[in-house]
Parts: sequence; C-alpha cells; structure tokens
Amino acid sequence: MSETSEVIVPEAAGSETIADLARKMLIQLGEDPNREGLRQTPERFEKAMRFLTKGYAQSEDKILNGAMFSVCYDQMVLVKDIEVYSMCEHHLLPFFGKCHVAYIPDKKVVGLSKIARLVNMYALRLQIQERLTSQIAKAIQEKLAPQGVGVIVEARHLCMVMRGVEKQNSIATTSAMLGAFRENKQTRDEFLSLIRDAKP
Repeated sequence: MSETSEVIVPEAAGSETIADLARKMLIQLGEDPNREGLRQTPERFEKAMRFLTKGYAQSEDKILNGAMFSVCYDQMVLVKDIEVYSMCEHHLLPFFGKCHVAYIPDKKVVGLSKIARLVNMYALRLQIQERLTSQIAKAIQEKLAPQGVGVIVEARHLCMVMRGVEKQNSIATTSAMLGAFRENKQTRDEFLSLIRDAKP
C-alpha cells in the first residue's frame, strides 16, 4: 500500500468505547472519574481524539479531485506558514508549528486551499514529523506530477517541552525535496529564501 493511499482503520476489538477506556485510565492515574470536574471528561476525550485523528477517514483523491487545472505556468508556487497541529504517535502528545509547501507545475496546478487541506489531512493522524513531511511531498508529486516539490515543517513537540528533556524553546525542522528541488540548488535556495522573507 502506498503512503498516499486511503487508510483503512480496523474496528476496535470488543465493545469498549474510547470513553470507557479513558475512564479506566483516570482510575489508574489515581483519579475519581465520578467527581464533578471529571464526570464528562471521558466523553470529551473521545470526541477530541476522534477529531484529532479524522485524517484517517480522508484521502488525497477526495481532497484534490475537481481542483486540478491545466495552466501554462512553470514558476514556483508557494504556500507558506500553513498552521500544523498533530499528535506524536510515540507519546500521544501534540506537536504544532508551520508547514511550507512549494512546487513547480508541469501543465497542472491545484487550488491553493487544497494544499492546506492536504497538509491538514496528514496532520490529523498519529504521526512523526519526518513521515508527515514526506507524505505531503509524495502526495503532491504523485497527484500533480510537477517538476518538483519542496516541503518544510517546523514544529514544537510537547513530548520534548513538557517531559523528557524539557526543552521549552526547541523547534524541530524537517524537509522533503523532490525533483527540481532536490536536483537544482538554485531552485532549493529560492524556496528557502522565500519562506524566510519577512512577513508583509
């Protein structure tokens, strides 16, 4: 199965809901799930987790179909500062930051909002930042067949900020460069320069 194919999530075994499991977790942590502040917490937790992982129910085809256009344009297209919120698959803690996506069309372009939606689809899954970055780039490469794609993600991870090394100001940066962005230093440098430009 390719990284860009639709993900099928198997049904959970047994009849326990996420809320049931969250209630048990609260007990294991030494809490009373029946006290006033926690009575609705398991249900809220389930609702939040389903929202934060709704990317599993989405696919590239559904997001991009109907929004690809034939255009005679071969200069860089850049969408920068796309907000990213995701969940680290190692600790189930959030990581968040910005994603910058650029591509050089080869006869086809895609609606700009669709790039942000594609980023969001992959972010709303249990992730590691490296795979998230790669999946975004590969999806655009496969669906648009551009001359090249560049993706950079800059994020803060709460698994580093709140626990472990507790480095509150650390930022992780990952990149995926395909086609012209990998092969041509001038193209790559132009991309890096554009995302570092001061905001208007």
